[in-house]
Amino acid sequence: MTFGSLIATPSDLTDTASSKCAIVMMTRIRLARNLASHRFPGRASPDERAEIRAACQQTINNLPLMQPAYDLAISDLTELQKQILVERHLISRELSASPDGAAAMISNDHTCSVMINEEDHLRIQFLRAGFQLKKTWAAINAFDTAIEDTLEYAFSPTLGYLTACPTNVGTGLRASAMMHLPALVIGGHMEKVVRAVNQLGIVVRGQFGEGSDASGSIFQISNQTTLGESEEQIIKRLSAVLSSIVEHELNARARLIENDSSKLFDKIGRAYGILQNAHLLTSSEAMNLLSLVRLGIDLGIFPDSGRPLVDRLFIESQPGHIQNNAGQAQIEPALRDTLRAAQTRAAFADFAPPNFIPAIEEPPSEPDAAPSQN
Repeated sequence: MTFGSLIATPSDLTDTASSKCAIVMMTRIRLARNLASHRFPGRASPDERAEIRAACQQTINNLPLMQPAYDLAISDLTELQKQILVERHLISRELSASPDGAAAMISNDHTCSVMINEEDHLRIQFLRAGFQLKKTWAAINAFDTAIEDTLEYAFSPTLGYLTACPTNVGTGLRASAMMHLPALVIGGHMEKVVRAVNQLGIVVRGQFGEGSDASGSIFQISNQTTLGESEEQIIKRLSAVLSSIVEHELNARARLIENDSSKLFDKIGRAYGILQNAHLLTSSEAMNLLSLVRLGIDLGIFPDSGRPLVDRLFIESQPGHIQNNAGQAQIEPALRDTLRAAQTRAAFADFAPPNFIPAIEEPPSEPDAAPSQN
């Protein structure tokens, strides 16, 4: 299985037609695990890292979900290939910069990615389109248990799973959702939301984690603590907070339509026009314009059939994907902006025109069984 086939394979993450809650674009759960009797990757020698990788690969390759799987040595990937995997959230920036012995094993449907010899020996992550915390936890828990049946994890009866970073000790679990919150951003309410959820032990970051921006009004919202609660308690608490944020976003949308519909519709209409006609688009500008069109889809201004295209463009408008589509490892930013605009014009050539009679969305009745909002 080649890297080219990985990029070409459709998945829920690049085609979110199956998403049941449009505001929550993606659910991700990650477990940090280390093997007993081995030093953490940052302290291990190259030979020990190779030994750790071999042991993990042998076990993971035998799991049903990973047959077949992409087995990628980070040292064998080009910088562009690593960037594309980061843009798709299949590996972390830290793994892409890791030394010999680092690897990624990715399931054929891209819903499971296991990073080997990142900060910890294993970073297991499961990804699902939409709001699926409970289902994602059930799936990753079963996968983790299957690995633990063969490999002995570093575990303390008092602390739980031992990790390289103290902030991950305990459950080693980070659950997060990628949320699209344009109305809270437009209305200037995000800062208030961030303060409120921080007090509940929840962290709000840009879509690529710590230090990244929130282009496209996309935020990554996750639990902050991994110690002192069971995995189920963490999932339940985060799920309640995410449901509350969804409701705040829906209320903000309703207020915008009630109090300032002309400005909102003007933003959406201009975004549609620019995406159809622009000849230069930066990555950040493309994300922000696509965000407004996506909001228009949620409000019924554009047909829901346009959602997979917009969600795919969120990924394919990023620098690595633009360069890969052009078949060039290095492209000057100005040329990249030209290619991005050409790609977007072509994609929007047949996009349905806006119909400014919006439908107000209803909040989901429960987190993991959220009805369609259109």
